[in-house]
Amino acid sequence: MSQDRIPTALSPADHVALKMAVKHLENPNFAARIADYAGKPVNRILSMLPRAVNRQLSGLVRRAVMKGLDVAVDTLDEKPPPSPATGFSSFLAGFAGGVSGLFGFGALAVELPLTTTFMLRAIAEIAQHEGEDLSQLEARLACLEVFAYGTKRTDDTIDVGYYAARTLISKYTGDIAALFLERGAIDASAPVVSNLVTEIVSRFGLVVSDKVAASAVPIIGAVSGATINVIFMEHFQKIAKGHFTLRRLERTYGSAHIRHHYALLATASVKVTG
Repeated sequence: MSQDRIPTALSPADHVALKMAVKHLENPNFAARIADYAGKPVNRILSMLPRAVNRQLSGLVRRAVMKGLDVAVDTLDEKPPPSPATGFSSFLAGFAGGVSGLFGFGALAVELPLTTTFMLRAIAEIAQHEGEDLSQLEARLACLEVFAYGTKRTDDTIDVGYYAARTLISKYTGDIAALFLERGAIDASAPVVSNLVTEIVSRFGLVVSDKVAASAVPIIGAVSGATINVIFMEHFQKIAKGHFTLRRLERTYGSAHIRHHYALLATASVKVTG
């Protein structure tokens, strides 16, 4: 049989799953959701973020992503759960956000790495539920990739779409996996690690800045921080669900076939919403 032969059509359930993945990955709406919650336009929320916070935020995000990389490489449980217990991770993140809301920006250095770790755990459970083998470093790094796929879409941000972003990020994660196989360990100072972290930070940091700004809006104090963190967690869990649904479908039907169907659905979605 020719390798170019078009695979069998998607099952009805898989077609529905693919449509939902397109919805989550091509229309990330975190900024819109927090703006609705805060009752203010996004640009007004962001204008409330002090300049000193903006200067420090990149470093905090980078440290949180590095912590996530350590977790991805070393400590994830390889035994799949019966189903993703994402609600518990959201609860923990909400609690951390509530405590952070009591103490302001000064607590972010502790809260953000914690929330990022809780998020990675939830992402890992979603990955396992979609058939990923987390004994493999490539699958673990795919969990870390999720942080780069939830970026807001703005006039000054180039919209390259999910697959274009994934092609770039996967190159970095592939280089890290190859380095790990070669050396048996990963040096955080290695250029391939720095490249991955920098790319994720440049994307993930945009969403974190929205989260921090919205949490700073004086609505209901600590409750605001907790609620924003739950929204934050749910946002990336949806991104993770879409990401790992696609990876599962690609294993079943072939990458090219799924990418073709994805492009058709994404184009149709743009026409409907345009």
